[in-house]
Amino acid sequence: MHHMTLAEIARGLADKKFSSEELTQALLARIAQLDPQLNSFISLTEELALSQAKAADARRANGESGALLGAPIAHKDLFCTQGIRTSCGSKMLDNFKAPYDATVVAKLAAAGAVTLGKTNMDEFAMGSANESSYYGAVKNPWNQEHVPGGSSGGSAAAVAARLLPAATATDTGGSIRQPAAFTNLTGLKPTYGRVSRWGMIAYASSLDQGGPLARTAEDCAILLQGMAGFDPNDSTSIDEPVPDYSASLNGSLQGLRIGVPKEYFSTGLDPRIAELTHNSIKALEKLGAVIKPISLPNMQHAIPAYYVIAPAEASSNLSRFDGVRFGYRCENPDNLMDLYKRSRGEGFGAEVQRRIMVGAYALSAGYYDAYYLKAQKIRRLVKNDFMAAFNEVDIILGPTTPNPAWKLGAKSSDPVAEYLEDVYTITANLAGLPGLSMPAGFVDGLPVGVQLLAPYFQEGRLLNVAHQYQLNTDWHTRTPTGF
Repeated sequence: MHHMTLAEIARGLADKKFSSEELTQALLARIAQLDPQLNSFISLTEELALSQAKAADARRANGESGALLGAPIAHKDLFCTQGIRTSCGSKMLDNFKAPYDATVVAKLAAAGAVTLGKTNMDEFAMGSANESSYYGAVKNPWNQEHVPGGSSGGSAAAVAARLLPAATATDTGGSIRQPAAFTNLTGLKPTYGRVSRWGMIAYASSLDQGGPLARTAEDCAILLQGMAGFDPNDSTSIDEPVPDYSASLNGSLQGLRIGVPKEYFSTGLDPRIAELTHNSIKALEKLGAVIKPISLPNMQHAIPAYYVIAPAEASSNLSRFDGVRFGYRCENPDNLMDLYKRSRGEGFGAEVQRRIMVGAYALSAGYYDAYYLKAQKIRRLVKNDFMAAFNEVDIILGPTTPNPAWKLGAKSSDPVAEYLEDVYTITANLAGLPGLSMPAGFVDGLPVGVQLLAPYFQEGRLLNVAHQYQLNTDWHTRTPTGF
């Protein structure tokens, strides 16, 4: 049963080939057996999962139906889940049990999804390797000496290893798409505001966005359908109708205009990934797409702009973790200042502390105009480049990452080298655009992804292109050895 996709599970449950309770028990047993190799889960929620599975079976017996009714998933451990530890991969929140459900958690539970647990992640979603977690690094099931990508590496590794069919994730600068590329999955970052951030512990509020990780575009469509929608609790949520994503999967690609930015094929791109990207372009051409060279001239400035804006927002968001109201508190503080200093110094890891310091510096008097304001101006230029490009093309295609997954620890001592791995994904977050990564081949036995970007609220177009591509390729069907 563990090899079934979400779509196949929905059909099996509808045809009464198995029950949600049977499926849940089988996957919980599989997680207990295999996850010690990967460290993809922080918490398992067996009791909750079995109760939700029984409830889903009862709802089906009463005539209800739905693609997510009885389907097992997991949540990245920054979505608040009532009564369950929500740690954000940090010592700071190791003892925190959320008093409420995030909107995403509540919506998926209402749709009948079964929560198997909370997945490992880079601490406060800061990282591209899933090595900064307080609970230890996650390993890539394709090669356990390599990283699975971050910050949603736990969700990616669990789905890639067939521990469950799909999981929620978040993307601040590529944290859905990059792990998807590294683990042979399909991952979608929706338009900013499409999925509620209420109850999603913040890293950088103007960049964070929740989305699905799964093996196929079809499954991403199913999971996004349950996650998306306006939320009055979230002031950045957009009141825009949510289309039927599954209904648009089978549209023809005849005449679809695909833009290929020349800036994507610079000296920093592994030539083997460039070749696989061009192969994907040729496959889409055979399906009727029209390829057009385009330019995104301000892409070169995206990484420095992002690594000013994101840490600036993080320094503000993480000021709430002070040892007073919730989370980690140091022992026997001498006074209030000592409580603040030691609680934060002991509760936050090195990468989080680094980004808080960078952000506080960029926002400080005398440097705000020199760094933060300029970064925001570059952000506008990046968005303008995309708006100009989308006047000429329907989607933009390129590699998801410049290199395949690197070895665990290879970039730990050089944060800038790790930051540079986000060069293709960061621009979508700066502009708020939807982006999708889909499997496109292998380099040295490690998966590689290609990225699709579309205009605002055109997630259906991305899913359509990815689904048609997957109907004509088999990369997404490959399974890591041993899983």
